[in-house]
Amino acid sequence: MELTFRWYGPNEEKITLQQIRQIPGCRGIVGTLFDIPAGEVWPRERIHQLRQMIEDEGLTLKVIESVNVSDDIKIGTPLRDRHIEAYKETIRNLAAEGVEVICYNFMPVFDWVKSDLDYKLPDGSSTLAFVRKNIPDDPQQIIDTVADGSAGFTLPGWEPERLSQVRALLDAYKDVDEDRLRENLVYFLKAIIPTCEECGVKMAIHPDDPPYSMFGLPRIIKNREDLDWLCNAVDSPCNGITLCCGSIAEEPGNDIYSILAEFTRRGRIHFVHMRNIKYISPEEPGNKDFYEAPHPSECGSLDMVKMMRALHDNGFTGYMRPDHGRMIWGETGRPGYGLYDRALGIAYINGVWEALEKSGCQVADQADGQADGQTAQRAGE
Repeated sequence: MELTFRWYGPNEEKITLQQIRQIPGCRGIVGTLFDIPAGEVWPRERIHQLRQMIEDEGLTLKVIESVNVSDDIKIGTPLRDRHIEAYKETIRNLAAEGVEVICYNFMPVFDWVKSDLDYKLPDGSSTLAFVRKNIPDDPQQIIDTVADGSAGFTLPGWEPERLSQVRALLDAYKDVDEDRLRENLVYFLKAIIPTCEECGVKMAIHPDDPPYSMFGLPRIIKNREDLDWLCNAVDSPCNGITLCCGSIAEEPGNDIYSILAEFTRRGRIHFVHMRNIKYISPEEPGNKDFYEAPHPSECGSLDMVKMMRALHDNGFTGYMRPDHGRMIWGETGRPGYGLYDRALGIAYINGVWEALEKSGCQVADQADGQADGQTAQRAGE
């Protein structure tokens, strides 16, 4: 397992690589080229510049998040084949620069939905939250809410240029139901996975956030059955998952622990977003409201050690990053992506993983000792 940290690049960040390299246990950067529109090729020169910048600070660039999939591919317009060819060229360019995993999603229009980007907690920190009654019926209002609460940063999946045409986008999706969206995802994967296999790159789809329909748009990566369908639809080790623990757990009916265990055993989890969430009023039937909590188990509704154990005990060897963090200690910045709380998250994750590793070694040592004793006993008989 290798711990990483998401970083948007020098033109999009207050956080520096010099600060990130000081986080104990952090080995790599999850990078992006935020300014390249979906459907266009990522030039190798730009990828090389990013990699060199990161490696100059003693970090690695093995994971990219996100090479966004265009709406033309998701909808299935006549432009999709051209965009798929561009995506394949981007895969080749990333592979040539040492990238091993590409995180992407197949969510229509909105990559994620939250009601609050500055949800105040009793300790004075702020976080991201989803409170259903605060989600407006008009999608334009949620776009305006996100823009007003973004602290001046462009947020992934909410690029102003694309969302300025939200009415036209929603109209373009009017005939795309879950079956059609699945067909278009399979079409996309069947086209690009042979390129991935040739280049040694693994695709890792991010679950829907939230894992149920919003604004009448289809959702197809929301539970264990959807993940199983994905793996079987294009049966290749290069067709895998970014297991975002928070996104899957946003549906309380999803058994996050068994999902982690099963798909780790199957070798399909290539990247993990590790985070905790706290359900708001879980005693109310059907209430799925939550806020994004600090990483330790006691702070939220998820058993973080149990999640990490499901990965560890089933042989996870991929990449992991702390997911969204609170704004703490007076920090300001891109909501969910401050430095301090995510650094605390890495420290916590690293400590849990070390404990799991060492407890496993102790069990193995005890078993070896018992075996040696039995051998010696037999030899003396």
